[in-house]
Parts: sequence; structure tokens; C-alpha cells
Amino acid sequence: MSEQTQAAKTPPRWFLKLFSKSHAFLNRASGGRLFNTLAGDEVCFVTMRGAKSGRQITTPLMYVPYGTGVLLVASQGGAPKNPVWYNNIVKHPDIEVRYRGKPMHLRARLATPEEKPTLWPICDAAYAPYADYRAKTTRDIPIFVCESA
Repeated sequence: MSEQTQAAKTPPRWFLKLFSKSHAFLNRASGGRLFNTLAGDEVCFVTMRGAKSGRQITTPLMYVPYGTGVLLVASQGGAPKNPVWYNNIVKHPDIEVRYRGKPMHLRARLATPEEKPTLWPICDAAYAPYADYRAKTTRDIPIFVCESA
């Protein structure tokens, strides 16, 4: 599948933004009791600072438990470009991750090329579609290693 065809299958940014904001709002409004999953898979809520706006943004993301922190995979379903939240975390790596009602203050860093062969099997075991996403794109999908600050 060409990247142009893949881009056509990726939902528009306005829809993703509206969906993410609604999902985070409903989770927060329920006191964290509801909207902890997406299509049956558990999500975390990442609070980060916007790269351009500097505002705090909370985004629901798939995550992989890893040590005392998490791995965040910037796959965007195998889209040809990184998700917008990628730029936010690169610019402002101090984030709060909340899952299972537990908030954690973490520092994110991009996994090195040497680490990725070890991390991908862990990510794939937690969420099998990651392997399909890698097959859909020529982009080197980033993995953030998020650990206690």
C-alpha cells in the first residue's frame, strides 16, 4: 500500500483531535472509572505540554507497561507521518501518565536504534497491531521510553 493510499485511510486530524479530547473529558468526568479502553484495549492518559502552544494537553494513548514506567509508540496506525503528540513530547519530555487510576510523573526519551530490536517484541506482545503498522509505512516508527524522572 502506498503512503498516499495509507494517508487517505487515516482519519482527518480534526476528527482525531475531537475524539481524543472527548475521550479524555469523559474519562476525567467519570473520575477515571469509565473510558479506560479503546476498542477493548486499555489506554493511558498522557498529560503533556504543547510544542507550539505551551498549553497542557491530555491525550489518550495506547501504552506498554515497561519497568516502572511505560513505552509509548508513535505509530498513528502506520500513517506516513508522526502523530502531533510526538512533537510535544520531543520538545517537553516531562509528562504525566495516568493509567489504572495511577498517576506517574515520567521523563520520556526516544529509544535508540540499538534499543528498538529489543523493545519491538515487548510492544508487539502488548498490542499486536504494532507489527501491522510497521508493515504499512516506510517511516521508522518512534518509541518513547518513559521512566521515573
